Amino acid sequence: MVKNRKNNVHYVDNALFLEKITEYREKVLAAKAEPDYDRSKKPRVPNYLGECFLKIANHLAYKSNFINYTYREEMILDGIENCITYIDNFDPAKSKNPFAYFTQITYYAFLRRIAKEKKQQAAKYRYIRNLDVHDLITQDHDGGDYGNEFIDYLKKTIDLVEDFDKPAEVSNIPKRRPKYLDKQKTIDSGLDLE
Repeated sequence: MVKNRKNNVHYVDNALFLEKITEYREKVLAAKAEPDYDRSKKPRVPNYLGECFLKIANHLAYKSNFINYTYREEMILDGIENCITYIDNFDPAKSKNPFAYFTQITYYAFLRRIAKEKKQQAAKYRYIRNLDVHDLITQDHDGGDYGNEFIDYLKKTIDLVEDFDKPAEVSNIPKRRPKYLDKQKTIDSGLDLE
């Protein structure tokens, strides 16, 4: 009995993707060969390639590394932008796997966006730390001072960011030299300690 296996259909067909990218590259090289070449006359990226970039970025954004970020859409947009920016760098003579090439471009675009957002978040926390948030949020009611749980949350978060930003302490403990180096030194100098 032969089992009816389901065809393993991927969201981007690598062979067709390679074919379309090769066609686009030939158009770009032909346009660059013209004597009156202008970057504004560069051929337009075909819709199929744009769809592939969108699919790659969307599917990569659902990977466990990136799923929980609130700025996931910005990551996807950065990935697509970088793919379109570096489309001319893909050389079909060197590689027959454009899917892997553009997935890596998208992956690193995601990492750059995360780094940018973390810098922005650290700047916000430093700004909040310098403000007198406690006086802004606490309430004077009936002569009593009532705090807010949000203040405690902000203080804990800011403390965590400050601890993360501190450089690691360098140990002053000297590293031990291997014994074989000491033995080699005594042999070279003619002394025998054994």
